[in-house]
This record gives sequence, structure tokens and C-alpha cells, in this order.
Amino acid sequence: MSLDVLENHELDHHAMVEAKIVRMANQIATYFQSRPDTERAFGIAAHINDYWEPRMRVQLFDIADKDPAKFNDLVQQALMFVKKPQR
Repeated sequence: MSLDVLENHELDHHAMVEAKIVRMANQIATYFQSRPDTERAFGIAAHINDYWEPRMRVQLFDIADKDPAKFNDLVQQALMFVKKPQR
């Protein structure tokens, strides 16, 4: 394989992983939308902290730093309660 093909493959893979992280976080926010206001951000963060491995949380923060508008407002609020892993 040429270097260009490998680079394109890596870019495609990165874009797919990013889309999956965004979709999953926004789906969690959709679920918690029906909860009382005081539980929403904490519930999202607790779910992410409990079920997402550190690598996924690193990716979540990377995407949010780069383009926070990809995430539901509740996800953006929950980020302050998500445990940020060390790199």
C-alpha cells in the first residue's frame, strides 16, 4: 500500500471513531433528557465515567475541545463532571 492510501485509511478510521463517540454521547443525552433538570448532566457524566474506557473519554474531550457544537448541550454541560484521563 502506498503512503497516501494508508493516510486516507487512517483519516477515514479517525472520522468514523469520532462520529461514533459523538453519536453515543448524544444518545446518552437524549435518554437523560426525560430526567429532572438536576439529574441530567450528572447522569450523563456518571454513565460515561462508569461505562466508557479512558481512551474513549480522551477522544470525547479531544472532540469537544475541537468542535463542541457537535455535542448536545447536555453533553457539553456534563463534560465538567466527566473524569478526564491522563494521557
